[in-house]
Amino acid sequence: MELRARDRVPELTGLLTVVALALVFGAVLGVIPRAALPVAPEWFLAAIPHINAVVSVLAIVVILAGWRAIRRGQVARHRNAMLAGLALFATFLVLYLYRVSLEGPTDFPGPATVEGFVYFPILGIHILLAIVCIPLLFYVLLLALTRSTGEIPATDHPRVGRVAVTLWLVSFALGTVVYLLLYVLY
Repeated sequence: MELRARDRVPELTGLLTVVALALVFGAVLGVIPRAALPVAPEWFLAAIPHINAVVSVLAIVVILAGWRAIRRGQVARHRNAMLAGLALFATFLVLYLYRVSLEGPTDFPGPATVEGFVYFPILGIHILLAIVCIPLLFYVLLLALTRSTGEIPATDHPRVGRVAVTLWLVSFALGTVVYLLLYVLY
């Protein structure tokens, strides 16, 4: 019996999601031992939030370009933009998880009222959307990678992709707001 990724997209999505979320929660909760990670210079660790802000804004632009391309029927341009968006997301996540594994989450430096009524709700929604996006992104990516261009419209890729791109954009936008609250306003 031949097992092909094409026939196992939901199962592969589940597996990749569990692995990705285990890495995320392992880093955030401090389960990943710091000694297991190479230590970068302090200037680089300090630059990661700023690099990630730029990555987030670039990801928003690239994802919007990919969405626009598919609306115009430019499938190759859409594919390239979405793969670039995924690469930017992966870059963001690797840098974020590396920094948080070494230093822990960043404390909010502003007033407690702003923290409770603005920062935490925005951060919570951002985190929730980022978590929800992971399986959606894996699912549409696996559908796209295991089907020919002509087969994709007959799959759930367009429907799930619309949901995924919307949540993905909102998550990146809220992440940018979180950055502004942590590093610019306060």
